[in-house]
Amino acid sequence: MISVIIVSFNARADLMACVLALKKNPPADGHEIIVVDNASSDGSAEAAQRIPGVRVIQMGRNAGFAAANNAGIRESRGDLILLLNSDTLVPPGAIDRLATRLRETPTAAIAGPRLVDGEGQPELSFGRMLSPLNEWRQKRRSADWIREATSREQLVDWVSGACLLVYRAEAEAVGLLDDRFFLYTEDVDFCHAVRRLGRQVLFTPDAEITHLRGRSRAAQPAASNAAYRRSHIEFYRKHHPLWAPLLKIYLWLKRERW
Repeated sequence: MISVIIVSFNARADLMACVLALKKNPPADGHEIIVVDNASSDGSAEAAQRIPGVRVIQMGRNAGFAAANNAGIRESRGDLILLLNSDTLVPPGAIDRLATRLRETPTAAIAGPRLVDGEGQPELSFGRMLSPLNEWRQKRRSADWIREATSREQLVDWVSGACLLVYRAEAEAVGLLDDRFFLYTEDVDFCHAVRRLGRQVLFTPDAEITHLRGRSRAAQPAASNAAYRRSHIEFYRKHHPLWAPLLKIYLWLKRERW
């Protein structure tokens, strides 16, 4: 069984589109759909509850992306877990192809698909472990470079949590996602933890999913940016502690709040 976990926070329209696309294009394997609502005030949870076959977990507070995903994973039953953003649209066969490539790659425990925006342009949804140098490189990738890189299947350090398929065994072995990351970088940290088990992370363009990214961030840009910076600092504290104070100074000089 594949357990699809969708975290939602005040994204009713996107959530409904995401779930209805899943219902229209379900995976061939047995599956369940679990929506975890972070105390939305726009009726997201109530709307999701009205869709047959969808189970809703209400957190009662905005617990953050990692903690909400963990709540969904703990209530799920599948041997495969698909973390899926509410602002994604799944076309026919995409989840099946993603699961097939993961099963056909015995060294891998995580797989991520090619993510494209509403116009079909690919986003850079994988990369090397975050570090000052790798972040500098990532921000300078051209559209042509991204288009070429996302056309090739490859083993990578991390794939985006917008659509991330993982075996339950490995997810539980690393203690699920680290919920100190309220929003952003939790996917990089999670993939790193799984790789430390000796398992690999696969990016495959065999599966393609539309990611209408930026909608939630556009609705609350200041709060989203602050959440990103907080997680960014926590990530460096955990993985690059000598760089964390320098990151804080850099943000202070840029007058960015966290």
